[in-house]
Order: sequence, then structure tokens, then C-alpha cells
Amino acid sequence: MGGPGHGEFPIFEFLSEGRTSEGSVCCGGAGFACLPSPGRTEVRSRIPPLLAGPGMAENRRSGPQATALIYDEDMTRVRLLWDDPECAIEGPERLTATYARLCHRGLAQRCVRLPAREATEEELGLVHSPEYVAVVKGTQTMSTEELRTLAQQYDAVYFHPSTFPCARMAVGATLQLVDAVLTGAVGNGMALVRPPGHHSQRDAANGFCVFNNVAIAAEHAKRRHGLQRVLIVDWDIHHGQGTQGVFENDPSVLYFSWHRYEHQSFWPRLRESDYDVVGQGPGRGFTVNVPWNKVGMKNADYVSVFLHVLLPLAIEFDPELVLVSAGFDSGIGDPEGQMQATPECFAHLTLLLLPLARGRLCAVLEGGYHLQCLAECVCLTLQTLLGDPVPALSGDPAPCLSSLESIQNVRAAHAPHWASLRHEDTGPILTPSTWCGDGGPPLLGAQSVGTTERRGTLLDKLLSCPPPPPHTGIGLAVPDSTSSLNLPPALLQEEGVIVSKEEAEMWSRLDSASTQDQALAALGKLLALLDKILTGQVRAGIAVSPAVSAAMAVALRKGLTGGAQRLLCVAVGELDIPEDLRDNGRILLLNIGGKEQSEAAASRTHICLGGHEATEPGTFLLALTSLILPVAYSFRPDLVLIVLGPDCGLRNLDVELLTRLLQGPVAGQMLLLLQNPDLPLVEALAWALEGRALPSTLGPFLSASPKQALAITRLCRQRRLDWPMLQVSVT
Repeated sequence: MGGPGHGEFPIFEFLSEGRTSEGSVCCGGAGFACLPSPGRTEVRSRIPPLLAGPGMAENRRSGPQATALIYDEDMTRVRLLWDDPECAIEGPERLTATYARLCHRGLAQRCVRLPAREATEEELGLVHSPEYVAVVKGTQTMSTEELRTLAQQYDAVYFHPSTFPCARMAVGATLQLVDAVLTGAVGNGMALVRPPGHHSQRDAANGFCVFNNVAIAAEHAKRRHGLQRVLIVDWDIHHGQGTQGVFENDPSVLYFSWHRYEHQSFWPRLRESDYDVVGQGPGRGFTVNVPWNKVGMKNADYVSVFLHVLLPLAIEFDPELVLVSAGFDSGIGDPEGQMQATPECFAHLTLLLLPLARGRLCAVLEGGYHLQCLAECVCLTLQTLLGDPVPALSGDPAPCLSSLESIQNVRAAHAPHWASLRHEDTGPILTPSTWCGDGGPPLLGAQSVGTTERRGTLLDKLLSCPPPPPHTGIGLAVPDSTSSLNLPPALLQEEGVIVSKEEAEMWSRLDSASTQDQALAALGKLLALLDKILTGQVRAGIAVSPAVSAAMAVALRKGLTGGAQRLLCVAVGELDIPEDLRDNGRILLLNIGGKEQSEAAASRTHICLGGHEATEPGTFLLALTSLILPVAYSFRPDLVLIVLGPDCGLRNLDVELLTRLLQGPVAGQMLLLLQNPDLPLVEALAWALEGRALPSTLGPFLSASPKQALAITRLCRQRRLDWPMLQVSVT
């Protein structure tokens, strides 16, 4: 096999009787997992911990659950043997260049390495017919001319004598990853595989795809592991019609796909790729198609679709596993997509998915045909799976008209099926603004007309991206009673600083209730921690104060004088906010559950969803996806301050979710300020800041009351001109 980092490692097959038999496997990287052999009945409790590669001890000490990576050079053996411009872009360099970039960035070394294996024919039969499997199996002995003749029976496909074993390995690698995640051996992971899979159907290869890796994995997860709800997120630029066809009648799989469509003029040019195709029979509502009817979609368009379509449905669906058909031809510079999403966008998409299913996310490579962009997108996706903070999202935060039309249409098509979308009464719309009007349908693999950016310019952009933000750890400014908690090892316990006379006088004006010594000690710790966050010594932190309203005011002023140009404060509960901070142009205040605010008192930078009902689970989740996150992504803060008042009212799970998701718009720069030193909550939030997955699924979905849903809708409509990601329609 050869190649950098490859070697021969023993692997053990754990049998139901508890005996072991020793074999060997060639795999890349420095570690392997002891996983059950295909077709065997395993005892899950016998599966040992995964061995760590170089750097994994450090990664585990930093807190996030282990992340797996699967890559095997055997999957690079397949290549095009004849002249075919349509298929030429799908070559082995897609894997080798990507893996080289992961190693160069030190990301592959931080992952637990799982060995790839070939799927059994029984496993292929979870999705594909025996007759089709036999056809592909027969390619191993065919001549080049016979392979070419067979390929012509399908759409945009080529075959090679190694196609069958490589395609089996792509499936087997995906199943290895799913097994490792679902048995708890790792928390999440990525499989770098080819051939890709999401176009392949029960009886046919299609669009470079031979066997449907992700669809087989979903069936495997249901049948072998007993899962009842699997979410498939397909962000490849082409519609995964093969995956959709497998599950269109199945309510146990929620399939989401965005794809270049252009009113059925872009490959695969299918009517069933449009927004109003929502599944059949018991599966109605479980197929979600977001058609892109124009090229040039940017970061704001992608994130808006996640916030306003995917995330509400996924929270309501409450998956037990998330499978990502990770096609990066939707990234900037790719000749297939002609889109403008930059690599860090995929880090944000991954971050938005990680709170689902207890973080059990498996990303499986699909398309991606600009080698530099593909490699960088994979790096940033894997970096996020490892628990690192995401880079700031670049570009204009306003979604374009065409993407808003798609969002509006999809929400209208799915409102009858999902309670989380019923608060909007906007119907579907189809306007001439989204029609191409230029005739010829682009072909899969063909160089699209209109790609004007030169490769050299794009490469310069990608390679000049800022380096990944360092995982600088978090700080804690809390009472000493937290010493008994299970906290991240790298956490910094703040000792505090001496409070200046001016700061002490400010505190006394704001708070006269707490004892002076206690208050000043807490204030000293808070100021020291905030200074470390503002100067980059730590990334985030948690502080406890006996008078949280006063501490919030001090922290906001310190943030402004300490260099934060835009400061987002999410205050939960009834908190006293000084008048001079409410309309400060550099501070955006989002008050959830505070005192009711009249429409006349509302302002661009002070948004209030008042009343105790605002913190009830259904209302809060609706506010999170519809209001809080869109405003945060529109504002682009330098620092986020989350303040929990004594009457906060949020479930601990909701506070953790808020903490996890708000790290995206701010690249992880965050301070959590609590009044009640609830020790279990402090522990949970510390791990949330470190990137550990939520300890449970989100549970049964609870809808917001009609009154609260209307209040949120009104707020979003009032402020959508100020904060463009609040928009969900063109009307």
C-alpha cells in the first residue's frame, strides 16, 4: 500500500464467545481500533478502548471526545482508463491531496485512526439488489473496452478492475466509523472515501457513485444498532437522488439536501429534486429538498438555510445519529458548484450539527473537485469535530433573494408536517428572478460556463486564510467549592486581581446588597478572567458573581475599554441593564425572559423577548433558531457575554445548547456570567466550552405557545432590516 504514515498493524476480531483471533490489516496513521469483524456477533462490552496516535493524549486531555479518521490508499486505485471529460474530475488525487493537507496541518495525527475494511455482499444488500452487486463484481475481470461499454449503460460513471473492492471498502470504511461512534469507542469522525455514494440507486451506478455509502450506513445503524431516528445531511452541490429514493417512504430517516437545481436545468435534472417533493406515504415530510436556483451562493445563504430550515426540523426530529454526505463541490472555486462558500463555512455547518444526537456525527466524503478547496474544507470540518473553535465567518451576512425564495418555499412545503415551522404563515413563491434563461443544462463533470476566477487567484485566497485559532483553553472565576467537580484538566482557575478604586466605586453604585469583601473578591476574579479573554490568553470562561446585574454592567464596560468593537450580550431573566448600555452602538443586547417591552421602546441594539414563558423549552428553542442565532451571525461580535440571572428559568440543557451554538458567530470568544453557583451547571458549561457533546439528546419536542410564537415572529419581522439573517421570506 505504501505512502506516508502507513504500516502493518495487528487487529483483533472479538467473537461472541470472547475468544480472539489475530490477523493483520494495512492502515494509515499511527493507531487502530479493535472492532468486530463483519458478519460476527459481537459483545459490545468487550470492545476495548481505541489506541491513540501521536498527539491523541494531548487531545484527550483538552476535553473533547475522541474523533476518528478513516483513510486507506487502496481507495485511490480506481482511475479513469479512457478519455471522458465528464468523468475526468473524479480522480484519486481527491483523496491523496486531502490527506496530505490533513497531515500537514497536524489534524490527522490528532485523530484516532480506524482501519478500513471491505463491506460484505450482505451489507451491500441492505440497499442494493443482488443482481446489481453481481454486475459490479463482474468488473474485476473485464477488459477496458468492456468496462467502457458497461459504463455507457449508466449516467456519468466509469469503471476500473478495482472498482468493486474499492467501492466495497468505501462502504466498509463508513460502517467502521458508524460502529465506532455508536458503540462509544469515539465521539464522532470522518471517512475519506471514494467512490462517492449518494447518487447510486438500488439497481444502478450514477454520477461517479457505485454503492450508496451513507444510505447503507443508515440502514446498518437501524438494523444492527436498533436506531429509530437517523438524520442524513447532504451538503454536496448535486442532489443525492439515490439516497432520497432509498428513504422516501421511511419516517425513521430525515433526509436533507441542498443542491444546485436551476429549475431542473442542472444535473441530475430531476423533477423530484424540487422543494415540494417531501417524501411519500409514511415518509411524507421526511425528505427536505432545498433547490438552489442560482449559482454564487455564499456563506450567509448556507448558514441561513441551516438556521431556518434544517436546525428547527432536526431539533424536532431529535436524531440518534447524524450522517453527513460531505460533498465539498459546494465550496468556492469548484467547477461543479460555482458557489462562493468559503472553507470556514463548513466548520460552522458542522458546529451547528454537533449538539444533535449527543454529538454522534459521521461525515463521509462525497464530491469536491477543486483540490485545494476540497482539502481546506475537509481540514476545517475535521478541526471542528476535534472540538477546536471555528474561524470567524467571512462575507456579507445578508442572504440573497434567490436563497430567500428557496427558504420560503421549503418552509411552506414542510409546515404541514413539522410543528417547528408552523408559526410562519407565508406561502410558497416562485418569481422570475430565479430563472436562468440561458438554455443549455450543465453536465456533471463539465466545466461550467461563467467560472471566471482563475485557479491561481483562488489558491492564493485559500492559502492566505488565517491559521486555525489556537485551542487556548478556558478560565474559571468561581467559588473555591468547585474544586470537587469533574472539570476539564486544562482549565485555568482564576485567582483574581486587586480592584481599582474606580472599579470599586462603580460596583458600589450598582450593587449595595452584597457584602463588600465578597463582592470585590468576585469582581477581581471576573475582571482578571475577562482581561485574559480580551488579550487572547484564554478563549472563554465562566464567572460567578453574587450580584449578576452589577457584574454584567462592569463586564460590558470592561469589554468596550478592553478592545471589543462589537459585544453581544444575551441576558436571560430579569436583569437591570443601565440605560447608557441599552443603546450603545457597539453593544447588542438580547434579553430573554426579562420585563415585557413595548414596541415603542424597542431599538436596533436592544431586543427583548419578555415574560417568564420566553424561557420555556419550546419557546426558547424557537427563539434560538429564529432570533438569537440569526441576530448573532448578522452582528458578528468580537465577544459574547451570556448572563444568567437568578430567575433564569432555562433548563440546564438549553443553557448548554445556547453556549455551544453561540461559539460559532464569535469564534469561541465567550464569557458566561452566573449568579447562582449551581455546581452541576458550572461543570456542564465548562465541558460545553471545551467542545464536549451534550450528554443527552434534546428529548421530545415541545412547541412554543401560539402567543409566544407570534411574539417571536413579530420581533423577527421588526428587526429583519437591521439584522438580515432574520429573513425567511421575500415578502
